[in-house]
Amino acid sequence: MPLDFCHPNTPHKRLKLPEWFVSSLMMDRALDAVVRRVKTLDRKHDIPYLAGYSNDGKTIYIDRHMPASFRYGGREVNTDRYLILHEEVEKTLIDQLGLHYLHAHQIATRAEQAAVRAAGIRWRDYDGFMQKYVKRIGDERLTKVPADLDLKPYRDEHDDDLVKRMLACVARGKAPKGVKAEHVKHAVARLKQR
Repeated sequence: MPLDFCHPNTPHKRLKLPEWFVSSLMMDRALDAVVRRVKTLDRKHDIPYLAGYSNDGKTIYIDRHMPASFRYGGREVNTDRYLILHEEVEKTLIDQLGLHYLHAHQIATRAEQAAVRAAGIRWRDYDGFMQKYVKRIGDERLTKVPADLDLKPYRDEHDDDLVKRMLACVARGKAPKGVKAEHVKHAVARLKQR
């Protein structure tokens, strides 16, 4: 066995646990590792489609109206960690592997779904809870959008109306200090050229 492969000094032992338990444990550990890597989690803005990320990927945005948890089977389930996983996977696939948003989104959704199921939560129940907020948040007026929100997902969805509303928000002065509508317009123009 080559020395640079796995961990050669430690023998592999078969765990005396059911396969589903080991998989759930591993998924939970992987999910914790992804969540720990997030530099900044921001819940102070209006985010179309519930969650997103900054252009540089250092900030994950979750809509300010989205509850951080929901009751399931008599316990409180933290939803942020699953949204973070989705956004981190999606951003990484787009930026590092050059995938188109729609493909990255599908893979990120499958990762989110696997993590939810590994936690013993039925996907249908979790997704039903989330969809209630996606619809409500998607229909509200966007009054507080972060200036560095990555617009690739909205552009790839051809949601020009949404991009226009976000630009209008910045133009009305609802962006963080120092952010000017012209800078955002320029960034949108660069994205449309890609």
